[in-house]
Amino acid sequence: MNRNLETPIREALKEKMVFIGGPRQVGKTILSKLIGEKFSKFEYFNWDTIKKKKEFLEGKWSSDSDLIILDEFHKYSRWKTWIKGEYDLHKDHFNFLITGSTRMNVYRKGGDSLQGRYHYYRLHPLSVAEVENLNLGESLEIGSELTFPSADYSETAKSLLKFGGFPEPFLKQSVRHHRIWKLERIERFFREDIRELTLIQDISNMQILSEILPERAGGVLSLNSLREDLQVSHRAVDNWMKILEEFYYCFRIYPFQSQKYRALKKEPKLYLWDWSQVEDQGARLENMVASHLLKFCNYLWDQEGYTCELNYLRDQEKREVDFLVTLNKKPWFAVEVKQGAKDLNKNLLYFGDRLSIPFLYQISLNTTEDYLTKKVRVMPVHKFLSGLW
Repeated sequence: MNRNLETPIREALKEKMVFIGGPRQVGKTILSKLIGEKFSKFEYFNWDTIKKKKEFLEGKWSSDSDLIILDEFHKYSRWKTWIKGEYDLHKDHFNFLITGSTRMNVYRKGGDSLQGRYHYYRLHPLSVAEVENLNLGESLEIGSELTFPSADYSETAKSLLKFGGFPEPFLKQSVRHHRIWKLERIERFFREDIRELTLIQDISNMQILSEILPERAGGVLSLNSLREDLQVSHRAVDNWMKILEEFYYCFRIYPFQSQKYRALKKEPKLYLWDWSQVEDQGARLENMVASHLLKFCNYLWDQEGYTCELNYLRDQEKREVDFLVTLNKKPWFAVEVKQGAKDLNKNLLYFGDRLSIPFLYQISLNTTEDYLTKKVRVMPVHKFLSGLW
């Protein structure tokens, strides 16, 4: 199975070093080694398995290698300063590929930064297009209507909905293995990422927060409500949420702001990177679509340099549409997700007219029809997702 970032990363390595960020177990190590196999020789180092770290940090690289892969090096507290020095010293001889399960494009305040020395890519869970090896990048016309393959990918979409998009459980297709994998992943997430790399003292309450969040997926997130549930300060909950986002546990999308309607100001909607943690089927479906859309936006941002963002629509009269994708801050297309309902969501028409949204989609899990009605294209979830690169 090819990952959609493999070719872009290989090309980017010709210009600068490359950072790959993404949640643990999303496939960063496998991807980096696959890329390494395209070079004449590569060296792979994992921070967790290097015994003599002090000697390693002296930077003695094999002279016949042309790619250096550094895995989980964000765990070294001064990794940015160190890699800057190594890159400046050896960039004419080596390519550098660095991976980490936290957001690696956040600069430390003050001093030298890595600005101008790297490309940053976010590796997402598997998508319908990726599983089916659909090469959509060549057919995509930015700002135009999406192109959707005619093949039936409903079984792939159902498998992704059931097992999530992380490669190991998806490829295993075992309910039992998936249950164990989820438990072990969360345990390691808090033991090896949060406990070791943050100054959080109240780990137990933060872990309770992570257990609450799947119940809130797809809904407007209130930090005050979380604060009351956990009996902690607003500042603590806010800090924990930022850390969970930084380590790719969850993400938030915000309401689109426009003078053309009375929008909500700040309230975000919450989603998880592993949508299989969400028990409610309707919320899980919405989360899976959100993840596909975020992956699509991040690809256009990271690879093509477009300012492509994911929002949702909701006004003070509580009219709502699940998703809005914007291009250069202007509406491109809106998406409403339904599990089985065939009735057209009138809010799509309202916001479509009010904001002059070029393309409107209503997608459903339990339909096979694809038709246009009142400027809204109604179609199956699997078909819509197969059109997102």
